[in-house]
Amino acid sequence: MTRQQITIDGRDELTDALGISRSDVGERPTLSELRRTVETETDPEFASMGEAIRDDMARELDADLLASELSAFEEQIARLPEVRDAGIPEGAEEPETLYREVVQPAWRLYDHLVEAGFFESLEERLPRFTPNHIERTAHELVRLDALSEELDELGFDEREKTVLVMNVVNNNTRLARWVPTKEIPSDVEFDVEHVPPLHKRAMGGALLWVNSMDVHLWQKEVLVTEEILDDGYWDVKAMLAGVDLIARAALDIAEDGAMSDSQLVAALTGGAAIAIVNQEEICKDVYWITEEMRNPTPAR
Repeated sequence: MTRQQITIDGRDELTDALGISRSDVGERPTLSELRRTVETETDPEFASMGEAIRDDMARELDADLLASELSAFEEQIARLPEVRDAGIPEGAEEPETLYREVVQPAWRLYDHLVEAGFFESLEERLPRFTPNHIERTAHELVRLDALSEELDELGFDEREKTVLVMNVVNNNTRLARWVPTKEIPSDVEFDVEHVPPLHKRAMGGALLWVNSMDVHLWQKEVLVTEEILDDGYWDVKAMLAGVDLIARAALDIAEDGAMSDSQLVAALTGGAAIAIVNQEEICKDVYWITEEMRNPTPAR
């Protein structure tokens, strides 16, 4: 397990991206340390994009539904340690519902956002991921006061909160491969017409990975080690934090909440980036089990 740790190289890359001095923070900085150090100037382009998304969606989103389901979802996220402790889902004919139960409220959030046209608005208003856009997003995310408090409530400690932001910033070139549907070249092998908007892929994809965990672990029980379960626990927790951040931003639009327009864009972009980075990680950590990773066979 290395991605949950703050390495010196990772710290250096993060501070460089944020434009702050390494000497202004400790070897393993907290989100609070970064917030005190990063510049406070608001990005006017982010503010303009956020205002446009609010204009699109303020009357389309159901604040009561979002608040109710978000509360239920966060109660489920708080249960994740219990799910990890359970290990492999039990069941003779089919697996019990451990991970699937956790994401049930999130599916209702997702369905509402789909019906409201939320993802189409984000696709229209937000730019594609580029290293520069991710770094600007990180500035706004670090300055988002509510982010640290919300991650506390979701069960993230200080190290995990920093790692969550660091893994987004330090994967900016990797994230740049995820492009909006409208920018996918028309001569690719698949039918672009059926590719959903980027933020829908990020949120829906994360939920699909978590949804499939029960069956995957149950079917591959003989291969699964405690390390695989631990890595999967972190990947799931991080993906759900990304989903929660997107849903929080949607609720802020519906309630005309406290986020500034630039912070709204940071929450939407950052939430999608967190969900995407950890979708790719869970493939390597849990689903593509190599000989080196697997539980040794009794014959060895």
